[in-house]
This record gives sequence, C-alpha cells and structure tokens, in this order.
Amino acid sequence: MPEMLLTLSGVNTHIGQYHILQGVDFAVPRGELTMLLGRNGAGKTTTLRTILGLWRASAGSIRLEGTEIAHLPTPAIANLGIAYVPESMGIFAGLSVRENLLLAARAGPLDEARLEWLFRFFPALKKFWFLPAGLLSGGQKQMLSISRAIVEPRKLVLIDEPTKGLAP
Repeated sequence: MPEMLLTLSGVNTHIGQYHILQGVDFAVPRGELTMLLGRNGAGKTTTLRTILGLWRASAGSIRLEGTEIAHLPTPAIANLGIAYVPESMGIFAGLSVRENLLLAARAGPLDEARLEWLFRFFPALKKFWFLPAGLLSGGQKQMLSISRAIVEPRKLVLIDEPTKGLAP
C-alpha cells in the first residue's frame, strides 16, 4: 500500500454562516495523481483552499506526511512544499513571464535545467519570456500559473480548474 502524502479526515469548513464542507475524507498517495471531481458548487475549490489554509477547517484533520497542518498559517503550509494554482491563475499581469517565475522561485535564482524542463511542457513561455504576462492568452496565462507552482520541486501541487483556458 502506498504511503499517503496528504490525508483529510472528517474535514468541515464553514464560510460565514454556510457549512460548505461536511465530513470530507480522502487521501493522496505519494507519487500519484489524484483528482477531485464534482459539479459546480460541490466544494472542490473550498477543499483546496482549506488544505492550503486560506479557509480554516472548522473540524477534522488535514495531514501532510502524517503531520497535522490544519492549524498552520498559509505561508507555513506553502513552505512545507504545497503549491497552489488558483482558478484565477494568480499571475502578475504587469510583470513579464520571466519576472513571474523569478518571484515564484523562493529558493533563489531560477534553475536553468528546471526552466528547460518547463519549456518542454510549455514552449510558449520561452517564446514570450520578456512579454508582460497580462498580454498572454488565457491558455498561456494558465501555463504560466502552473509553471509558477512547479518552477521549484514541490511535494504536492493543488490545481483548481487545471484545463481552464487551455486548448485540447
């Protein structure tokens, strides 16, 4: 049985007076792809935001590699190796593609080998390297947003609406 990277047990989240998540249980095995599927309004975004601490779980447990993280502030959770790509993409429109990736590289200068790896997935980013991110198409912005999350190795990448704006 694979080791669990992330485990949610009995997670409840309230937003104001609304009880959005009600007893959510699931696990993400290390090294695996896990997808959270559901209709609009089912709580997918709320689940991701609760994992990252943007919204607080009102009950239940969220564990990363066995360590409880539900009580931690969002920056501390991110520093444990969780990246988040919000539905809104979270890019800086006035900054270039290069500058957006530089800001996301918390460990220091961009790793050239890692950049070349990213460019193999998203060649448009290399083409528009010095272009302001706000001038990119919707799909190109999504590529940049995902690249910001993985410009450095992460333990877990949470992507809300991963195909938003992307062509087949």
